[in-house]
Amino acid sequence: MTKIALLTSGGDAPGMNAAIRAIVHSCQHHQYECMGFFHGYNGLLNDEWQALTHADVGNILQFGGTILKSARCPAMCDPKGPKQAANTLRKHQIDALIVIGGDGSFRGLEALKAHWEGQVIGLPGTIDNDLAGSDNTIGFATAVTTATHAIDKIRDTANAFERVFIVEVMGRHSGHIAFNVGLATGAEAILSFENCDPADTAPQLARLISQIQVQQQHNHDSFVIVLAENLWPGGPQALKAQLAEQAGIDSAVCVLGHIQRGGSPAPEDRLLATELGLEAVNAVSRNQDKIMIGKQGSTLQAVPLSGAIHDAKPVNGRWVAAHEDVLTEYLIKHSE
Repeated sequence: MTKIALLTSGGDAPGMNAAIRAIVHSCQHHQYECMGFFHGYNGLLNDEWQALTHADVGNILQFGGTILKSARCPAMCDPKGPKQAANTLRKHQIDALIVIGGDGSFRGLEALKAHWEGQVIGLPGTIDNDLAGSDNTIGFATAVTTATHAIDKIRDTANAFERVFIVEVMGRHSGHIAFNVGLATGAEAILSFENCDPADTAPQLARLISQIQVQQQHNHDSFVIVLAENLWPGGPQALKAQLAEQAGIDSAVCVLGHIQRGGSPAPEDRLLATELGLEAVNAVSRNQDKIMIGKQGSTLQAVPLSGAIHDAKPVNGRWVAAHEDVLTEYLIKHSE
């Protein structure tokens, strides 16, 4: 009987459970045996596993997190780690390993493949949406929805006090969450890697100050800045201090943080995770190897694992340009 091993690795993403469920159901359809390893790659190193059947995944679709737990695994960066993981897979006579995670998890798959002869397949599970080869990653839609609802609430209190709010969103080194959330909430400013150089924030700061001052002169309303994490030197508190020191602008800071990774997955993530999970098992049956299963448009596709990790996946340039054009037109109109 074909044996498939499964694990979730790195940062958790809403929809991982839906992917686990789909993989287990598909394994039973193909009459494959399915084993789940706990705590990411640590489960392979420590031989911590459980057989997974229909009964184990019957009511997990709607829950965030992952029933297999997740973790970072520094040991996989050591040459001994992948060899030890490969030995565990051989011990259990595993034919294929499916890993749900982000680029760090996929780099672990690449390292493991150098020491193991079985099939390796990745599923894009990260709220950052920074893996090439799939329009969206599992968890991205939920993170955007969660952050959008949070900023909608912040907007209420910001309007009441006519406040400037700096709201930091996740994304690691990608602006997908920042731009999607910024556009969805009508944020007055979006600061991300696509329109701001972390090494030289002075031009963006000057423009931001000008924009805030223009709005304060012409109407009494809130001003929301959506800031990508890891962008601004010193973080949102440093931006708050610079606004106060250089222009006397008082602002409030809200870091949404890990709230974006939790909660019941949005329907979009449940559906995407289910499709990708089913297709991953189909890929095993086709003897495909070293691939990631993604979805572009309405088409499921297998892309090389290396391409998913190393190819760039920029934010839609038209969105960036559209947002910048709106800001420029606003400043011109109200500066006359």
